[in-house]
Amino acid sequence: FTLLVFTVVAVGGYWNFALHPERLPLTPTAIRFYAVSFALFARGHIILAVATLAIFLVRRVGIRWIPAALVISALAFLAEYVGTGTGFPFGDYGYMGLLGFKLLGRVPVLIPVSWFLMALPSWAVTRAWIPGRRGLRIAVGAAWLAAWDLALDPAMSHLTPYWRWDVPGAYYGMPWFNLLGWYGTGLVLVAVMDVLGHRAGLDRLPVRWLASYYVVLLLMPLGMVAAAGLGWAVFATLVGLSVCAWATWGASRLATMSVATVEEAPSSGALMPSRAP
Repeated sequence: FTLLVFTVVAVGGYWNFALHPERLPLTPTAIRFYAVSFALFARGHIILAVATLAIFLVRRVGIRWIPAALVISALAFLAEYVGTGTGFPFGDYGYMGLLGFKLLGRVPVLIPVSWFLMALPSWAVTRAWIPGRRGLRIAVGAAWLAAWDLALDPAMSHLTPYWRWDVPGAYYGMPWFNLLGWYGTGLVLVAVMDVLGHRAGLDRLPVRWLASYYVVLLLMPLGMVAAAGLGWAVFATLVGLSVCAWATWGASRLATMSVATVEEAPSSGALMPSRAP
């Protein structure tokens, strides 16, 4: 609830003051606060999201989730560090200073952590809906992770200077190649989560809570692009989420049909006992 309130306040502040600076009270305190607000709210949102998820996980599974979080964050850092140095797999970009301290001078420390925040609910939702189909749930889970960027990039690089593209692309400055990088990175992270999640007890977490958590995190960038009137970004995000939902439903049906076929096969004589030693 606290994370949701913070998100609503941050988006409201962006709409009321960042988009309409003439509304800002001309007092020294208000001016000083506005000067640090972009850094404060972005960092605060990630830190509060980390605290919210950490408290939830500790209550549910103790500290067993920490190794999975460290591995996912380390892999995400590697992708970001290579990306900011070579342009692969996201394109040529660089982080500005608003997100705080940068690891090895290139990747803000909060960025790899934020990948874990979204990778966990993306994997958990698809794992619950697509049991027994590991390849399918990894593919669909990575799509849920990539769909986040349809709102995130316009909000954080087009509307605000959290990172910048060396050569602006077609989608509010973002090159379409970046989405492929997000999806490819997502495939790796969700696949690793699929291995580590069971060992950490993360496969038994309440999916409804994690889905709500995903939505609340998405509300920040989606609320910003909606407030700024970036209609195509809102439309693309909603379409992306709809495609992910449809793919999840379809894969779930396929998984259910496969399980039903296996269960019915012995009675029809389709499956025979193995004679292998």
